[in-house]
Amino acid sequence: MNQAAQAVRPLITAEDVSKTYITASGSPLLAVDRVRLDINDGELVTVVGPSGCGKSTLLRMIAGLDDHTGGSLKLDGTPITGPSRDVGVVFQSANMLPWMSVRENVALPLRVGGKHNPQAGRVDRLLEMTGLGEFSSRYPYELSGGMQQRAGICRALARDPRILLMDEPFGALDALTRERMNLELQRIWQESGKTIILITHSISEAIFLGDRVIVMSARPGRVLRDIEIPIPRPRSLDTIIAHPAYGDIAREIRGLLNAEGTVD
Repeated sequence: MNQAAQAVRPLITAEDVSKTYITASGSPLLAVDRVRLDINDGELVTVVGPSGCGKSTLLRMIAGLDDHTGGSLKLDGTPITGPSRDVGVVFQSANMLPWMSVRENVALPLRVGGKHNPQAGRVDRLLEMTGLGEFSSRYPYELSGGMQQRAGICRALARDPRILLMDEPFGALDALTRERMNLELQRIWQESGKTIILITHSISEAIFLGDRVIVMSARPGRVLRDIEIPIPRPRSLDTIIAHPAYGDIAREIRGLLNAEGTVD
């Protein structure tokens, strides 16, 4: 394969991916229905959709934390059959261990078998990159919500994964802190070059952060639209709202979600 062909091959490929759960009564429940999706190396892709539409289920399947029951799901051409060192996950809650310092929490993924990991120096670099260097010896209760989420991002990046999956990581933050975290994530992504998939209920957040916005339907989750965001980077919160494309894209997404019966 030549270099041009390698450059355009998607890093993550979902072909007709479905997920059916069996309920307590024994009945099947279709959560995700024939999702087709390509994510390229280095992209930041956001996903929006109604509550319960299967966004988190899709993310868990990409992470290898949940099996798909139909279709094909691949990472760099290899079927996803379980968790991978190439994938880091950030959830809505930072879930930091309260008896460990910030540095110890971030370094937790590197403590394999209790042995020293040669990548341990990476923890300090990540803490410095996210402005947490001077707080490395503090404990989680001493940090604000936004700082805890930054520590959670550092922990997910500690093993230097190729892909960062984020499941509504800023949903519990106040509006001002959330805006700051949007800017921080954009900066981290630009500096790290990682591939990021972020789930959000916020249309403005999806547009601000995404190279593309994937709009999903109500359950069973399907891809309604894959929208490219033609707004140049780096983006600021003021300039993006003033961009001519912003209003049109926001209305398109809201119209799709309204047609599904809900806008979160």
